[in-house]
Amino acid sequence: MALLTVRAAADKFGVSYSALKQWIYKGTVRTVRTGGGHHRISEAEIDRLLASQGRPSKGRAPRGRAPRRPRAKAMLVSISGRNQLRGIVEEVRVDGLLAQVRLRIGDQRLTAVITRDAIDELKLRRGDEAIAIIKSTEVMIAKSSAE
Repeated sequence: MALLTVRAAADKFGVSYSALKQWIYKGTVRTVRTGGGHHRISEAEIDRLLASQGRPSKGRAPRGRAPRRPRAKAMLVSISGRNQLRGIVEEVRVDGLLAQVRLRIGDQRLTAVITRDAIDELKLRRGDEAIAIIKSTEVMIAKSSAE
């Protein structure tokens, strides 16, 4: 029975390492613990989970780290956040670890600073349609002064 590291299994599923760790903690994914306390996932468990998602098994993964594959495009079906603004990416500026994204929403502009990894993951480019999801504990309201 071949066992994969969590990272290799995440690559095989096409999900992030942290997402797979959460599945493990919730008990969705069965693992074997090594003597050092690390989680390992059997290929049979991977096949079971892929089948439960209606995805065929791709056969045996090579030992060690599985090669990265492009992730399938996913559609945002729903999200609990209600403050969502749909717009068009007007500008993406990347500098070091951070990136600035300007979204045109009607005749308004919204600027967000996110990580470079997020830009790479989302493959955001000028002209793309995107959704700004706003989660904040504070919202300020202002009114123009009467002239």
